Amino acid sequence: MSEESKGFGEETKETANDFKKGAKEALNDFSTTIGGENKRVLAGVLALVLGYLGVHKFVLGYQNEGFILLGITVLGYATMCLLVGALIIWIPIVIGFIEGIIYLTKSDEEFYEMYQKNKKPWF
Repeated sequence: MSEESKGFGEETKETANDFKKGAKEALNDFSTTIGGENKRVLAGVLALVLGYLGVHKFVLGYQNEGFILLGITVLGYATMCLLVGALIIWIPIVIGFIEGIIYLTKSDEEFYEMYQKNKKPWF
């Protein structure tokens, strides 16, 4: 009976290892596809709603570009009394709106390759 127990124990270990390997592969596939989709939708919606603040750039990991959009917005509000700010403030608004539309119209694979893997910062 101990021979049968050893054989059963070895089969159980093999099955557990196969399950573990399959679970790791499934998790990697899931995080690559779903994670890319979530960032695409999140970045796209944030670009449409808060694009002038550069929030979508921070979500994608583009800190420099996010600070550029935020700086232009602050400069626009600071110079609003000179009426120049009214023109300046439109720059980040238009950029955010265009990028939001671009992000939401791309497929998950295109978005992941272009903006998350290859790190294309603008448009």
